[in-house]
Amino acid sequence: MKIPIFTDDPGWHGAALKQAFQQHGVEAIFVSLQQCVTHISANSTQIIIPGFDTLPKAAFVRGVSGGTLQQVITRLNILHILALQHVKIYNDGRAIERTVDKALTSFLLQQQGIPTPETWVCESRHAVQTIREQAAINNQKIIMKPLFGSQGLGVRQLAETDTLPVPMEQFVDGVYYLQRLIETPEYPHDYRIFVINKKVVAAMKRIGNTWVNNVAAGGRCENVEPNEKLIELAIQATEALNIDYAGIDIIQAKNGEYFVLEVNSIPAWRGLQSVTKTNVAELLAKDLLEKISIN
Repeated sequence: MKIPIFTDDPGWHGAALKQAFQQHGVEAIFVSLQQCVTHISANSTQIIIPGFDTLPKAAFVRGVSGGTLQQVITRLNILHILALQHVKIYNDGRAIERTVDKALTSFLLQQQGIPTPETWVCESRHAVQTIREQAAINNQKIIMKPLFGSQGLGVRQLAETDTLPVPMEQFVDGVYYLQRLIETPEYPHDYRIFVINKKVVAAMKRIGNTWVNNVAAGGRCENVEPNEKLIELAIQATEALNIDYAGIDIIQAKNGEYFVLEVNSIPAWRGLQSVTKTNVAELLAKDLLEKISIN
């Protein structure tokens, strides 16, 4: 059996997954969604995947590259159509859509009673100014994030007196996604909890040089045994977003309360793998193959 790993840059993660599938007798082939073709005719709809004569039983999604709105929709539609044709997509297009949009993630978490930082989303510069003026009155700090983004890129604090980014500036793109900054006790840190099939398989503490703790931004990784609250929140978050596996970012405030910051549907785990003995790629491959054997 062979399956595609959808990615434009296999890198370390692709190599780890390919090896993990190989150990189960499965050949994993790297395929870019950009190279796939949707063929709709009177009799059928076909997704033509390079290297595959017939539809695979499953596909592993390691990346959906950015582009114009039309390009991104086209790539996600490939995942949606494959799923409708009974190909197991891991993670599926709906899960990716729910998590790549931070505003929708925040809403879905809040709807399920999962604590997440107070959030504002708007296009109005006047509204942003009002929000940060009120935050200053309440002695709160505000951060701004790209609505679509990862690895801490474009994340910044937004003080009351800072120049407001223009709508089409990089990482803003016409939408202001603001959150109340959660300040941590002692030093900047948060937690990455890796969940597969509603089970926590590995966890780490990310310690930042600044208030941004992402590994890609220079954060240091430490293995950690998650407590019951971290486990509970991480699993609840994956259930709220109906996702096969995810990297859940959780932060603890000075008063001890935990907040779910983000849910990552195409998470990196190289930093996590460096501090845990758990073979994350092996567990991902095993979970996917078990799912298609059950079906």
